[in-house]
Amino acid sequence: MMCACARFAGQDERAVAVADVLDQNEVDALLAAVESGGTESVAIDPGGRSAARAQLRDVHSYDFKRPERVSKEQMRAIEAIHDAFARNFGASLSGFLRTIVEVRVATTEQLTYSEFIHSLPNPTNFNLLTAEPLEGQICLELSPLIIYPIIDRLMGGQNTELFIPQRPLTLIEGRLVRRITDRALANLNEAWKNLVDVKFEISEVESNPHLVQIVAPNEIVVVIGFEIKMTGRAGTMSLCIPFNVIEPVMDKLVTQGWLAYQRQTPAADQTEDIARGLASTKVEVAAFLAQTTITVRELLGLQIGDIIQTTKPTTGEIILQVKGENKFAGHLGRHNENLAIKITRRAEVEESL
Repeated sequence: MMCACARFAGQDERAVAVADVLDQNEVDALLAAVESGGTESVAIDPGGRSAARAQLRDVHSYDFKRPERVSKEQMRAIEAIHDAFARNFGASLSGFLRTIVEVRVATTEQLTYSEFIHSLPNPTNFNLLTAEPLEGQICLELSPLIIYPIIDRLMGGQNTELFIPQRPLTLIEGRLVRRITDRALANLNEAWKNLVDVKFEISEVESNPHLVQIVAPNEIVVVIGFEIKMTGRAGTMSLCIPFNVIEPVMDKLVTQGWLAYQRQTPAADQTEDIARGLASTKVEVAAFLAQTTITVRELLGLQIGDIIQTTKPTTGEIILQVKGENKFAGHLGRHNENLAIKITRRAEVEESL
């Protein structure tokens, strides 16, 4: 039979170009396409054969209440940036608290600001940050589950059977936590400087997150969740970045370019970060005046005022050891009415005391 066009009830209008008489197979193919409800077009090639192809469409659900304004590639780039921040922040806390502190990125997701606020405990440590030259505010939240163990550690406690109070921080506790958040901001500045040169600063601190509204409740925010572990204790930290804050630099969040930079980061930068984290660590230093050998009989017979003679002259150098290892040599003296040692050189590892 000869056809110029066909219209099917309930379907879009489809043109069928005919160059020859349709055989039975081609008619069956047309009918099968209509019955299956497909949306494909059927055309007859110059040779008289039809090409009936079922084109499958990828269908994804879309929630208009939570539109994804940041692509998956950009989210991976944001996660890579804060992975580096987590490592550096953990090293900084370890040196400051003199114990092993592990910080890692637990989640990276897009939420509405209302969902983020309702996911936080109350009270908590809720910090509002500015990030010049970027406009707007960013939120940094520290969970009480990790704040109070850190405070206890700073006050000399042992973190054994520690009670977590359900109250806002006192003035003294707030000052101690500020020393932690200052280190977090310093590491954030370092992690972000390859994306944009920003300076994070705390503009306000609140205990009730529901009283703070930096954007509209239905505005999309990027939330990076961190897990902090310290001596058997664990808690969370959340960084909330509204989309309008990072929108000016979204074009720089290219995953491949960022990962390439990560691979090319020189080892010197990592060495500097580790050295900075260990700079405040306290170590035990011991100075040895001299050494000699006596018999047990002489030892038992020692009395107040006895003199033990050694082979070291009074002008000889004194060896300083750090954790039992020879490190420096110097001369005995006084400084501000205290006994002191003036360092003169590095000591040999096997040098005798």
